[in-house]
Amino acid sequence: MNRKFNGGRLGLAAGLMCLPLATFAADKLDSGDTAWMITATALVLFMTIPGLSLFYAGMVRSKNVLSVMMQCFAITALMSIIWLLVGYAIAYGNEHSFWGLGNGKGFLAGLTMSAEAAKTAGVAITKYLMLDGVISDATGKYPKSVDVMFQMTFAIITPALIVGAFAERMKFSAMLLFMAVWSILVYAPIAHWVWGDGGWLKGKGIIDFAGGTVVHINAGIAGLVACIMIGKRKGYPTTMMSPHNLGYTLMGASILWVGWFGFNAGSALAADYAAGNAMLVTQIATAAAALGWMFFEWMQHGKPSALGIASGAVAGLVAITPAAGAVGPMGALVLGAIAGIGCFYGATVLKRKLGYDDSLDVFGVHAIGGIIGAVGLAVFASPKLGVFSGTGFASKMVDGKEVKIESIGEQLGVQLFSVGATIVYTAVMTVIILLVVKAILGLRVTEEQETEGLDITLHDERGYNL
Repeated sequence: MNRKFNGGRLGLAAGLMCLPLATFAADKLDSGDTAWMITATALVLFMTIPGLSLFYAGMVRSKNVLSVMMQCFAITALMSIIWLLVGYAIAYGNEHSFWGLGNGKGFLAGLTMSAEAAKTAGVAITKYLMLDGVISDATGKYPKSVDVMFQMTFAIITPALIVGAFAERMKFSAMLLFMAVWSILVYAPIAHWVWGDGGWLKGKGIIDFAGGTVVHINAGIAGLVACIMIGKRKGYPTTMMSPHNLGYTLMGASILWVGWFGFNAGSALAADYAAGNAMLVTQIATAAAALGWMFFEWMQHGKPSALGIASGAVAGLVAITPAAGAVGPMGALVLGAIAGIGCFYGATVLKRKLGYDDSLDVFGVHAIGGIIGAVGLAVFASPKLGVFSGTGFASKMVDGKEVKIESIGEQLGVQLFSVGATIVYTAVMTVIILLVVKAILGLRVTEEQETEGLDITLHDERGYNL
């Protein structure tokens, strides 16, 4: 079955339920690649629940521990359904750019035209709406269904990361509406720009192996916008708001570290040389960043902290994400060290100077770490890896032909442009979405609810009954 979307004539769900299993092209599948991608998918999902949930829960006050974990859990469920209905179709089902950017033929055109009119206009009708045709399709040497699930885990963790920026003060209902709309209008389009067939940033030659722009810069900028628009927590910064359980945070960071091998090595989309290299450089960059943050903090404050080394490790994981397919071990070492120190500065000095209340340092770690990795990889990309068409750099499309990027300067220019485009689009769209949500539901809990804690006031439960 390979039915295409046609005006208002759907019937996709019924077709999917009746699909015979005999349509699988099992003879074309590689069991090793399939097994690895299934494993990587499970590892990435493990990063959000329980990894990110624990990491964030330990850093908030005890009266809000359940609210943060609830947000991560609910986002996991919500994003799964949105990815089923439209998310995967927007990101990967159309050969042309979302909104028609760059060529005038986009996802929305495919929804508003009949099949005949779209064919005449040269518009590629969006595939995979409601995952139509996925079960019987294959991506390379593993089932398309595995690809859908793998990419879904990225769509889950990205909005979940944003939660840390406005922790302890946003309405649960407003959070759900914001994340639903944001995932459709921001995450999925940027995923298409960078990774989808016909994506305009992909055509310019961006290197983003596992989501430096799509996931981390995207979430970090959205988090910064959200925390500014929602406002500071009551009492910030004069009232002490210490993490209530750093044991949770260390456990969460440890799970993130392990799960990130699925995030980065899985993005090779095969059990091959690129996956092995991605795993190695991920470990090296994470270790370097953890030590970099720890030693820099030690010099600044006289003592190393558990929160610091955990935050440094996450900074290294973020920075190596876009670069994991383009740099070697020594490049990863330098990138990780820079990220550890740079994110320490962003999460402490910069936040104090500018005065915004990014509760759990989403901008300081994910946006800054993502920028360090996305830009720095152009300098440290190794031509010896052979990941991108025999060179450490990407290829760009010129007049419909693929042309290799040969110089650091040119690749650096592409990376800077792509980072800038992501920042501008995410910031503008996040502001618009939050304004709409504010008009409909309001964004922030009442002062009384914030004082008592979101666990009991929003969910009628407590994290601890002592």
